[in-house]
Amino acid sequence: MALYDDRLCQLGEGPLWHPLRNQLFWFDILGKKLLSQKDGLQQEWQFEEHVSAAGWLDEEHLIVASESALFEFDLLSGRRRDIVPLEADNKVTRSNDGRADPFGGFWIGTMGKHLEQEAGAIYRFYKGELRLLYDRITISNAISFSPDKRLAYFADTAPSRIYRVALDADGWPCEEPLLFLDLLADDLNPDGAVVDQDGLLWVAQWGASRVAVYSHEGHLENEIRFPASQISCPAFGGPNLTDLFATSARDGLSEPVLGEEPQAGGVFCYAGVGRGQAEHRVVL
Repeated sequence: MALYDDRLCQLGEGPLWHPLRNQLFWFDILGKKLLSQKDGLQQEWQFEEHVSAAGWLDEEHLIVASESALFEFDLLSGRRRDIVPLEADNKVTRSNDGRADPFGGFWIGTMGKHLEQEAGAIYRFYKGELRLLYDRITISNAISFSPDKRLAYFADTAPSRIYRVALDADGWPCEEPLLFLDLLADDLNPDGAVVDQDGLLWVAQWGASRVAVYSHEGHLENEIRFPASQISCPAFGGPNLTDLFATSARDGLSEPVLGEEPQAGGVFCYAGVGRGQAEHRVVL
């Protein structure tokens, strides 16, 4: 395990390995920043509102989720072009977890800025339309997709539950979500997640210093340990998509705990621990 980037985020989230650029992007939600690193050179873009998740459009443009919109972001010029509002009239919420689906859509969750009960929701942006999928979500997380394009996963961290839902030929949910994992009894908090090439679900567990790996049947297969308790989201990257990256957070940790976790808020990398899927392109 290595510390991939030593900039310590208050709330690191949304790691995205861009398959055309061979480059990792991630966010500091509370710092209102998009960060990256290329060939050892650190990059950073500052925004005026919270930003949390992204998908790739082409080599030079991302779709970014903020607290008020989904927008196209030009990595070269730094210009922003709003695509569609996202709860822009709701000052209570911000965006949180999100990921592109295999059909060219983009799923994005929201949550209350102060963890307001059931204030959030999960949406899908597809072919120019932003459609509400699920409401009454407290902390949206774990949005990810099976390699056969048949299943989507999502979580509400507050009740410690991960759900799975079947998708139709256009990537829309076609059945009611089913409970996949209930982690409340184990006192585990599911955060961001990603599905690998074999259909295993890799879930960051906030407060547990790990990414846990679950089978299609929901059995714990493995765990990857980190030197920070608040691991927030995993992503596969590297030349062969075998490296596991994970963001983390410092927010809410006491000074004694930060003394024990000096790298909290950093981005970590384990080389050669899995077989990831390439991140899908978002089609506008």
